[in-house]
Amino acid sequence: MGDARPSRVAWLQLGAVVVLFGFAWPVIKIGLGASTPVWMAAARATLSAATAFVLVAALKRLAWPSRADWPIILSVGALQLTCFFAFANLGVQSVPPGRSGVLAYTTMLWMVPLSWMAGEKVGPRAMLGAALGVAGIVVLIDPWRFDWSDRAVLFGHGWLLAAGFTWAIAILHARRHRWRMSPLDVLPWQMGLATVLLWIVAFLLEPQGYLDLGQPSLWLSLLYLGVLAGPAATWAAVSVARALPPITGSLGMLGVPLLAIASSIVLVGEPVTWPLAAGTALVIAGIAIVILDRNN
Repeated sequence: MGDARPSRVAWLQLGAVVVLFGFAWPVIKIGLGASTPVWMAAARATLSAATAFVLVAALKRLAWPSRADWPIILSVGALQLTCFFAFANLGVQSVPPGRSGVLAYTTMLWMVPLSWMAGEKVGPRAMLGAALGVAGIVVLIDPWRFDWSDRAVLFGHGWLLAAGFTWAIAILHARRHRWRMSPLDVLPWQMGLATVLLWIVAFLLEPQGYLDLGQPSLWLSLLYLGVLAGPAATWAAVSVARALPPITGSLGMLGVPLLAIASSIVLVGEPVTWPLAAGTALVIAGIAIVILDRNN
């Protein structure tokens, strides 16, 4: 009985992570109805940083990072958080949120060429998975019926793929980093750095940007993204990574893009099309093959 309880908790935490991250995509779309993309990303990071500091302090684990911890704080704070938050919001502004969730979740596909360039061994199965995923991206974008003159939609797809790419770079660094503090312990500092960077970017790139704080939808979106889908979900994800086998946790996380689509259909009325269904199936299959190859 003593061994069963941690397992049940880990599965519940995995489910919570999938739900929180999956619902984040239509929630971003709703919030963007009352804000501009980078300003909303900065506000989200601000709430996430405050929540992370309170969470880690409550666990009595808040400490100033050592010099050896700052490289991972800088890379994750700048790439996985600052770039991902901004790029995701810029993408969702013009691309349906369900499709956005799938395109931004191509991180594991980007890991294949990045790992190869970093000198790591990449097997043929991983290359096959990456190729399958790329085919899925093409189907999702549907270039045969794509309006190439619509620069907003064109750039929107590019922002979302860039979000997955920057996250992949951060993961590659995290894999090679010699951790002194745990990923949870450095989270407040990473969120804090992202907050500073995003507000700088917001004022530089969106000088006319705004947050319509009189809109309840914006507050609900920011509270969900900044408190639940930020530090709380990240904490649960760290716990899952430690409690479940890597392949189990990685495959379980494939539920995120699927739930992103389902929740977008329900919450914002995203239409179900054959490119969305077929492209998502190919992307998820490709990611699954890459995960299985990397865990052999």
